[in-house]
Amino acid sequence: MKAQNHIASYYAATANDRTRHPALEGTVKADVCVIGGGFSGVATALTMAERGRSVVLLEANRIGWGASGRNGGQMIGGISGEAAIKRQHGAAGAKLVRDIRYRGHEIIEGRIAKYGISCDLKHGWMEVAARPSHMRAIRAHVAERIKDGDGDHLEIVEPQNMPRVLGTTSYHGGVIDPRSGHLHGLNLCLGEARAAVNLGVRIFEETPAVALEGGAKPWVKTERGRVEAETVVIGGEIFDNFDQPRLKGLMLPTGSYIIATEPLSDAVVAAINPQDLAVADSNVVVDYFRLSADRRMLFGGRCNYSNRDPTDIGASIQPRMIGIFPQLADAKIDFAWGGRIAIIVDRVPAVGRLAPNLYFLQGYCGHGVNASHIAAEIVSDAICGTTERFDLFDRIRHVRLPLSDLFGNQMLALGMLYYRLRDLL
Repeated sequence: MKAQNHIASYYAATANDRTRHPALEGTVKADVCVIGGGFSGVATALTMAERGRSVVLLEANRIGWGASGRNGGQMIGGISGEAAIKRQHGAAGAKLVRDIRYRGHEIIEGRIAKYGISCDLKHGWMEVAARPSHMRAIRAHVAERIKDGDGDHLEIVEPQNMPRVLGTTSYHGGVIDPRSGHLHGLNLCLGEARAAVNLGVRIFEETPAVALEGGAKPWVKTERGRVEAETVVIGGEIFDNFDQPRLKGLMLPTGSYIIATEPLSDAVVAAINPQDLAVADSNVVVDYFRLSADRRMLFGGRCNYSNRDPTDIGASIQPRMIGIFPQLADAKIDFAWGGRIAIIVDRVPAVGRLAPNLYFLQGYCGHGVNASHIAAEIVSDAICGTTERFDLFDRIRHVRLPLSDLFGNQMLALGMLYYRLRDLL
């Protein structure tokens, strides 16, 4: 397997850490071996190092190579699949959802301050109503949150007040969450990796795991080495790479694509997004956008429903951006990139145990910035002996797609088309 460098994105072009880590050669030992150098793996490695454990982290390509270093950078409160968690676990599930809603934010904000991580964190996130009927659902959600005791800070923006928030007529109101926000995801991941190394974590890049085993003596085999550990953690979307029956049919990869314009003038910024909010619409198949620290419009979403990458990402995404912001019709596109994210059918992140001392965390369905850090803490707690929150996730009865390994693209295409039609109707 040939290792790959970071994709040519705005994030890679503005990365503030170019550290290269060696490939693993030979056998090493550690308390914990973490597979995956994205948010899930790096956050888990750092958490365990903070708790005094020796950690080895294996990454097939580069730290932050996958979705963690390519995403929209939106730090959104809560996790996907909250309704399913409440439905399956009742009062315990409702308490879990409430307790962890902003826990990822707290971890990220604490690490930025503690380790001096520069990643352009900005608070302020908005969900906008793509249809008038969606606004009713937004109001009901806010009312439920207020009743639950954690929604007083949310600000409903009625349709007539939208012009003071966003310079577009495309939306029918929305809600602003000032506790959520946006950031440079790759620089956050690289900063956490640097902090982990400073605490003794050994990171090996260009080192894909090819086999593993849990049980009494867990181990991970790589192309040119081996890690022997007390615990192994699979961090991130490995799908069913290791032929684990419990992960089969659980997740399907889907493409998400982003463009970044040239830096915009102060006048244009003031006209389109004066509060510097990160924004996502209320559709199942979402558009999302925000301004970068150097005032570029970063606009993303899924631009086809066949699960095939577009031949020209910029040409596919730019018309959607201009449809919302005609003010950007003449803005030059400097970057266009994409990648795969893991979608779980019931939208609940997959967190659990495959075997004694073999854990996994993955499948955040677009909420990975916040949710990955929550999951990393929950798995770390379980490794250290506190399993209350972990057990709730581990007992989730996930919906699985039969024959997804044979017909994954076709099934995903049909599913995305269904949701697109639902959004339109």
